Amino acid sequence: MKTLVVILGPTAVGKTEYALEYAERVGSPIINADSRQLYRDLPIGTAAPTLTQLARIKHYFVGTLDITDYYSAARFESEVMVLTKQLFQTHDTLVMSGGSMMYIDAVCNGIDDIPTVEDDTRALLRHRLATEGLETLKAELRLLDPAYYAQVDLKNAKRIVHALEICYQTGKPFTSFRTATQKKRPFHIQKIGLRRERANLFERINLRVDQMMENGFLDEARRMLPYRHENALNTVGYKELFQVLDGRWELPFAVERIKKNTRVYAKKQMTWFKHDKEIQWIDL
Repeated sequence: MKTLVVILGPTAVGKTEYALEYAERVGSPIINADSRQLYRDLPIGTAAPTLTQLARIKHYFVGTLDITDYYSAARFESEVMVLTKQLFQTHDTLVMSGGSMMYIDAVCNGIDDIPTVEDDTRALLRHRLATEGLETLKAELRLLDPAYYAQVDLKNAKRIVHALEICYQTGKPFTSFRTATQKKRPFHIQKIGLRRERANLFERINLRVDQMMENGFLDEARRMLPYRHENALNTVGYKELFQVLDGRWELPFAVERIKKNTRVYAKKQMTWFKHDKEIQWIDL
């Protein structure tokens, strides 16, 4: 039986090196499941595999997108399914590694077949968000799709906008396309979760942020400043450094906020993963 081994866990837990060693042992390439590492211009802030690590093992979905490219979990699912079909012709085991919960879930369980949003619709909603603000769009979503409004994270602008895009595109509520039906896969899935004691994980997060700053994270953020409204940059690290570049925050304060917000994100990841009973946990 062909097997997809999914190596997951919170940020900074040590997935990259563990996946490299595992992939070398089974003779597999690595399918990246980190949604931000797909963007080629963000190697420092996303802790993407280094050139040395990329040379050790063939990686897919690392540095393949421009910062302005639109991408989604649905597209990731589709492209990974095509790739695994090809790779399983010559491999019995494949390794996928990452911490993006939605991307991992899309491959393991499938995602609803939601219509593709056209560029003009996406541009319209992005313009409305920028000019009218999130509160206006939330009120509109409450009218067009009250069921989704009742369950969505109302602070998550990306999800509010996407739901409205579907409403505009199809004339139907976003929830009408959400069936939550698990898809059967033509391969076995084995999930390996990596975890550490909280104090150890938080120490690793703090040290990694310091290393990112030494490696030139601020300069990377400065190069991305013209693209700050792109969804790929709506993430921990860049948001805080943009405050520095705007002159609102001092750099030491921003660095501490990056550490704090990364720790919060790691806790959210662990909360998500705890609900998955299929994960075999390894304490590092």
